[in-house]
Amino acid sequence: MKKVLSLHEQYLRSVRLNKIKVLSIQLAILILFFSVWELAAQLNWIDSFITSSPSRILKTLGSMESLEIFRHVGITVMECIVGFIIASVLGTLIAVLLWWFETLRKVMEPYIVVLNALPKIALGPLIIIWVGAGYKAIILMTVLICIIVTVMSVLAAFLSCDDGKILLMRSMGASKFQILIKLILPNAVPNLISMLKINVGLSWVGVIMGEYLVSAAGLGYLIIYGGQVFKLDLVMASTLILCILAAVMYMGVALVEKFAKRFR
Repeated sequence: MKKVLSLHEQYLRSVRLNKIKVLSIQLAILILFFSVWELAAQLNWIDSFITSSPSRILKTLGSMESLEIFRHVGITVMECIVGFIIASVLGTLIAVLLWWFETLRKVMEPYIVVLNALPKIALGPLIIIWVGAGYKAIILMTVLICIIVTVMSVLAAFLSCDDGKILLMRSMGASKFQILIKLILPNAVPNLISMLKINVGLSWVGVIMGEYLVSAAGLGYLIIYGGQVFKLDLVMASTLILCILAAVMYMGVALVEKFAKRFR
């Protein structure tokens, strides 16, 4: 028994050491990247006016009023989270509907493929006319970019469920709703988590695209403004903040995944 426990402890220790090793390498790569970037700018290997540098980015952020930068960050985060939630929930509900009604799924399948291929940015002028030039247009752009991918991913997860298990539940008198709740949804949890991870990236793309079109505030607006007046330090600073926010949002989904694994 002690030997078994010792082997188990060794395994857990190796897992922890591996996680520490991976995290250390990730941090080392990040530090190396910024160090080389700063060194190249200081030694004039690159034109820091065009590429900026970590020190110039920090100086730019330090020169901005804290309330101003937090206002822009807050607006972009709000738009992203709202669009992310709406697209994920609505897309999942549509996937459930298409799974439930097979004929509807077959009818709608080519239209879903076409909508997925449609460049959503082309709908920008229409979106502005439909809902106005404000945060509603940005959120709608985010939803349009995420929702079709959500529907296709979740529906594929539902349809991948083992037909033998479905037949077994039907033979035991289970209703379609019971099959959905007790078999289809639990079986699709890993795919649902993957869908959320994909939507993290797509929602940020949607928000920035929307802010390029209509926003008067937000990180996308700062990027556009910085590019127009050649304040490229501001562009790079806003881009860096976007990377940090996207990473934080992704880690949030990773925590949801870890929590879901404990109850499977």
